[in-house]
Amino acid sequence: MRTPSVTVILPAKDAGAFIGTTLETLLRQFDDPAALKLVAIDDGSSDDTGAQMRRYAERFAHAEVLVNPRPVGLATARNQGLAHVEGEAFCFVDGDDWMQPRRLQVLADRLRALDCDFVRTDHVRVAGTERTLVRAPFAWRGVVASPREAILPADDTTMVDYPYAWAGIFHRSLIDRGLAAFPDGLFTAEDRPWIWRLHLNADTFAVVDAPALLYRRGVSTSLTRVHDRRQLDFARSLSQVIDIVEQDAEAQRFLPKAVWTALALSSHHLVRSRQMTPRLRAEMRGGIRELLRRLPAAEVAAVLDDFSGARRRVLARSLRGAGRAA
Repeated sequence: MRTPSVTVILPAKDAGAFIGTTLETLLRQFDDPAALKLVAIDDGSSDDTGAQMRRYAERFAHAEVLVNPRPVGLATARNQGLAHVEGEAFCFVDGDDWMQPRRLQVLADRLRALDCDFVRTDHVRVAGTERTLVRAPFAWRGVVASPREAILPADDTTMVDYPYAWAGIFHRSLIDRGLAAFPDGLFTAEDRPWIWRLHLNADTFAVVDAPALLYRRGVSTSLTRVHDRRQLDFARSLSQVIDIVEQDAEAQRFLPKAVWTALALSSHHLVRSRQMTPRLRAEMRGGIRELLRRLPAAEVAAVLDDFSGARRRVLARSLRGAGRAA
């Protein structure tokens, strides 16, 4: 039996209603089924997610199912999967998403032909019966480029604002270089430090066209919908982004972008926190104040000058609490 060329890392918790679709589409990615290895991680599910993973694993030429008795979170579960990668490339998929046929065959071929560290793609957002194409924010398709040059400008949407781990494929050398792992223990926004480290330290990437990954929105268990304690990791995640950028040789070049992102997402989460319990809302706002306090004052002032009045009003109280002028 041939060695797999691509490993798919699939962590899921309580995804029983959808994961059958995900797994079924993974069986349709290559003409030769042995080209793919499945690493499925049942992250403390209380439904039949693990049972479905084990049942489908029997249909793959190469498959492993890992089980966490208690949930460790998406970041740590993905890292568990990275330790089981075989072949020259790997990718991620979540338990409520799915792929069009031959997506991974196309991506593996493009990664090899372009000879780059990773490739990224557009995706299709699914909300009920609606389908919306979401474009990767990079102007060139099929062109090998520097990941660092895709971070700026600060005040526009760029590739570090498109952090979705499942929107692409990665050469296994990124694991050896320490650029594939996520910050252990983060239950939300785990992809923000990950995408920044990747774009600052990888050598080459490209955005390519491929059969779609379909990203399901509006699922009741999705972190985009819940308002529990897991959301508190947002501020810690963005603080890690600032750490990563400040350690870079070109920190002054990239800090304005990192600060812009931290302020914009803080504004977003302050609005979302209104739906939390009073105690969690207070903790969220306290975490955001700590994040704002550590941001460099000059960059904060410059970003705020460009922000809309609505965003500045949302941030005003937290900025004052952090000793920053609003």
